[in-house]
Amino acid sequence: MAHVVDLAADLGAPLRALHLGGGAWTLPRFVAVTRPGSRQRVVEIDGGLVDLVSARLPADGLELDVVVGDARAALARAPAASVDLLVLDVFAGARTPAHLTSAEFVADAARVLAPGGTYVANIADGAGLAFARTQFAAAAAAFAHLAALVAPAVLDGRRFGNVVLVGSDRELPVDGLVRAAAADPFPARVLDDARIRAMAGTAASDRAAVPSPMPPSGFFGRP
Repeated sequence: MAHVVDLAADLGAPLRALHLGGGAWTLPRFVAVTRPGSRQRVVEIDGGLVDLVSARLPADGLELDVVVGDARAALARAPAASVDLLVLDVFAGARTPAHLTSAEFVADAARVLAPGGTYVANIADGAGLAFARTQFAAAAAAFAHLAALVAPAVLDGRRFGNVVLVGSDRELPVDGLVRAAAADPFPARVLDDARIRAMAGTAASDRAAVPSPMPPSGFFGRP
């Protein structure tokens, strides 16, 4: 996801970012350091986690606006074309809630992005990538250009893991992502727009959406 941020705009240029899912604010901290002057809002539903992170890992001086609330509700309130970067990285326990996986949710994410903005979603899935394919379909309907980064073992169905899905109304820097991912300690494969659209399944509406699959034992803190 940091590679996507690096290539989202000119090096060092500030971004207006909305992070749905806070965790320890790792990616917002990265944006703040590499793109000084960025205006960022972090939405995290777990108030206890926000208090813990604020106490143990304060973000003093990083200009992060941290809000306790539901990600979908925060997205609905965001003005159209108001952010340059929108990050979805929400897990309730070990799963992304259903109301953050629907076609309507992704369409609203596209609404909030300014022209040339970038949508980044952290998707967890297992063999066959059945769930990820529904997310590919939702993004394909909302964005003109797509890319994804995924570990070879996850892509080949040999293990459960993460897919980083990227969408935009502008052409994405796929070649740059390939070079950046290839240099990582654990290299990922980069899927281009044509590959993602070919893999896409059927997007689910709000009425039919489901959470991401439960990971197997030993993943995401599961015993």
